[in-house]
Amino acid sequence: MIVFYKVPLYNRKELRIHTREGKVDDMIRLILVSLFLIIFLILSIPIMLFERVVKKFNPHAADISSLRIVQWAFKVILFFTGTKLTIIGEDRIPKDQAVLYVPNHQSYFDIVITYSRCPGLTGYVSKDFMEKIPLLSNWMKHLYCLFLDRSDMKAGLKTILTGIDYIKNGISICIFPEGTRNPHPEEGLLPFKEGSLKMAEKTGCPIIPIAITGSQDIWEKHMPFMRKCRVIVEYGEPIYLNQLDKERRKFSGAYTQSKIKEMLENHKSMIA
Repeated sequence: MIVFYKVPLYNRKELRIHTREGKVDDMIRLILVSLFLIIFLILSIPIMLFERVVKKFNPHAADISSLRIVQWAFKVILFFTGTKLTIIGEDRIPKDQAVLYVPNHQSYFDIVITYSRCPGLTGYVSKDFMEKIPLLSNWMKHLYCLFLDRSDMKAGLKTILTGIDYIKNGISICIFPEGTRNPHPEEGLLPFKEGSLKMAEKTGCPIIPIAITGSQDIWEKHMPFMRKCRVIVEYGEPIYLNQLDKERRKFSGAYTQSKIKEMLENHKSMIA
């Protein structure tokens, strides 16, 4: 017995309407994210001032409060974009010490996604132009972010030394060793910048390699629209440089990169 099912088909006119509706939804997401970000930055001015006062009396409480406030804001942004996260290996992050997070980089949303998951205080290494953005840079400084000028070796060294001090004082650091967003992640990772792991070398803290797949689908692939998508974030096993053999320790950047590549390769079967 043969059973025929009615399959809905779009004619050209219906398909155009369907596509237009999708673009309207995508534009609404962009508007919601933009409005929320602007409103949050403005309304957070008195909050930031209050946090500075609290910090004089109880620095740790103020730091944790600021961390949770920004994490909440980032989670709201991800909600507005419709992003669905698949998180793997988050339990591999040591909770009793500072670490150096080392993710691949393909989207501005890599920061939003990973920061919203940080279990403890974490500063991000950012390009120096971010320091010129009002309000946003104030929050970044308040949360131990570092601004790196790669054109100035002396300033760059000072930034790395500050990061080393932060880690020694229990504040984790996140650095994107590719140095910039990768416009073609399907072609592989960009070369890691020399000195990206220097903070781990000097402090002995564990390196947490992070593989991110799909974050570019939120915005970069179809600017200015923001689309619903699924993003995979995988945390690798901690890498302790002092436990590596001499050869791997000498090429620790390449070794860390290979671990990220392995995770990214495994993600392909998850999104196929």
